Amino acid sequence: MARILKNPELTTFPADSDLPDPYDGLMQHGDKQLHVHDSMGSSLYLDGELWGVLTLDSLQAGSFDSAWLDAVEDCVSAAAIVIKISRYVNTISEQAARSRQVAHRLMAVDMPQDIIGKSQAITLMLNEINTVASSDLSVLIMGETGVGKELVAKRIHQHSKRSNEVLVQINCAALPENIVESELFGHVKGAFSGATNDRTGRFELAHGGSLFLDEIGEVSLSVQAKLLRALQSGEVQRVGSDKIILVNVRVIAATNRNLRDEVKEGRFRADLYHRLSVYPLHVPPLREREKDYVLLSGYFLEKNQYHLGGVKLRLSSSALAQMALYDWPGNVRELEHLLSRAALKAMNDRQDYTDILTINVKHLGLWSENNNQSNIEGDASEPMINDDMTLLSFREKMDEFQCRLIKKAVEREGSNLASAARVLKVDRSNLVRTMQRLGLN
Repeated sequence: MARILKNPELTTFPADSDLPDPYDGLMQHGDKQLHVHDSMGSSLYLDGELWGVLTLDSLQAGSFDSAWLDAVEDCVSAAAIVIKISRYVNTISEQAARSRQVAHRLMAVDMPQDIIGKSQAITLMLNEINTVASSDLSVLIMGETGVGKELVAKRIHQHSKRSNEVLVQINCAALPENIVESELFGHVKGAFSGATNDRTGRFELAHGGSLFLDEIGEVSLSVQAKLLRALQSGEVQRVGSDKIILVNVRVIAATNRNLRDEVKEGRFRADLYHRLSVYPLHVPPLREREKDYVLLSGYFLEKNQYHLGGVKLRLSSSALAQMALYDWPGNVRELEHLLSRAALKAMNDRQDYTDILTINVKHLGLWSENNNQSNIEGDASEPMINDDMTLLSFREKMDEFQCRLIKKAVEREGSNLASAARVLKVDRSNLVRTMQRLGLN
């Protein structure tokens, strides 16, 4: 074996060689031991590295003539090629398996909370999700920034037939235009400057599962054409490669743009728009979700408790009344960030080390300092409502306080709703809706 390993070419041994053969004496025929009389071998090198040894043995001397030697050399070359291809295939399979494992683990770690809300708008949206989730139709999720389009995409995937497979996502707006194509479809080594290795694209990673294309309206027209091909035929090509790769992917896209207008302006392909919007789904803004902000506030405050050492957080009645009048241009994301800031401010203002922190109007910072809050909130003779109560136990008190707050502002401004809305730091339309809900003329 040592001699075979040292020789890069075919090595033969005479029948009377005194070197021990690996199989000599190990083959039995009845009660007799059969001894090897002819032996040859060749080392197998792959890419300059020793991989193994191929040996042939015969019980009869002279079995390996020149024809045998030529055949064995061809066999060794073929074996090396087969092994190399096998290793390459195994490497690709392992890489794909690792990629899918990573995607599964990322999805498991980043599993979203369920969509929170009991308003009519959210109930209708959840019904729409349940309708489309079980199909393989492409879904276009539309809504303002911060409404939770990513949560909707994840819920669609979780309730689909592909829920056991991966949900791969990509934010099209977060990537420079020159690498979006590579991220979506992958690339081969040397395809462009910096492409030092082959890379699997998001379409390939999502094979068998779902692909979430966030901010799809930001994709350039050139990439849109390739996206259309992938949606129509299930075919993708890595950048720098002519090879076609077939994928089975359910596409869920999201945008805060009006894609119909984008199509009219020539910034978005009409054929791609129709492919993506087989089932359009609208996510309502927070201002249209009635009192869902109360439930959402409870969730975000509970989430913040862990970042503040387990201290319990609550909102005062005045703070909730103010939130009810706010228009939430940044939607749920703005609410989350607002409460995170307010919790830190309340923590900083804490006078004693009780386990309960109350977030007040001043911690929210929704009103500007120029507003005379004392005239709106009440003076010393008529203090604010500050009963100790949980987030879900003050709704009647909150409505009562909102009525008082609005009446004071409207009276002070001479029944001018536009002026009253400016004092309350809300849009006039939102003030009118709140008054209608509270039964105020």
